Amino acid sequence: MIIGRAVGRAMLVGLLVVPAALSPPALASPIVTAVTPAIRAVVLADHQTAKALKPQQRTTAGTRVKAAPVPTKPLTKELDRYLAGRPGPVTAMVRDLTDGRLYRYHRDERLITASSAKVQILMALLLRTPWRELPTAVRRDADLMIRYSDNHAADRLWSRIGGPDGFTKAGRKFGLRHTSGVPGKCVDLYCWGITPTSAEDQVRLMRALVSDRSPLPGKDREQVLRLMGRVIPSQNWGISAAACGRDRVALKNGWLKRVSTKRWAVVTVGLLRGRGKGPAGHDYAIAVLSEGAAEVGYGIATVEGVARRVMKAFRACRRS
Repeated sequence: MIIGRAVGRAMLVGLLVVPAALSPPALASPIVTAVTPAIRAVVLADHQTAKALKPQQRTTAGTRVKAAPVPTKPLTKELDRYLAGRPGPVTAMVRDLTDGRLYRYHRDERLITASSAKVQILMALLLRTPWRELPTAVRRDADLMIRYSDNHAADRLWSRIGGPDGFTKAGRKFGLRHTSGVPGKCVDLYCWGITPTSAEDQVRLMRALVSDRSPLPGKDREQVLRLMGRVIPSQNWGISAAACGRDRVALKNGWLKRVSTKRWAVVTVGLLRGRGKGPAGHDYAIAVLSEGAAEVGYGIATVEGVARRVMKAFRACRRS
């Protein structure tokens, strides 16, 4: 069993809730007054896929602009130092979808999705029924689930996709290898929030939102990205901390308090889609998963710190 809590005055419950969970119009009292900016004040493809996603950047002479390789060993040492004083496991992955560069941190770690599972729920739904054919009420649930992280909307869509079996089957179509739905109920909700996964699987899922080779049609991918790009301000943390000024950000975050340990799982997944020349104009799929924080704000600071450090190794933000 697990318990989720509301975080922020404008935020719905982030993952699994006690039976008295509130509906979207009536928001819960916060345990933290705001995720942003208050939380930040606490602490602060491979080659073929890359070609399908975006043409290689070229110079005016027509030759490819080759980005610098990711300094894997120094970056790993930097993350080790940063995380040495922080509790719990962390796993992360970033893939440059333009040139195929990638970085993995603790790639064999398997942690839970928390509310980031809601992206896969929506993608599974759209594999079954295109967005244009969804009833208005179902579209509304999709909006609530992604933009507000509404759990009861997620439950309704979970049932609509066939529960854990439908969730897992959809994941296999998207190439996920380490992510399987969990049957049963957790408190008063289904158990999608404790889905075990890997950072690599979450990056695969994000890549499927921008790849022409995705089993999800382009117009349906656009709907998912639209919702992920419009999460409410109090939930716009995580990978957005690593964005450059002109990036288009699409994300879904998750936060969940485990009953057994009283510790938080905090997850951020999504896409940074650059504008400009060189690596600053590339697209990046990112996933950072963590567990063990005593406070949700501390977990958020951890995943943001990891995202910033990794993305700094891929590119430098240009000053406007």
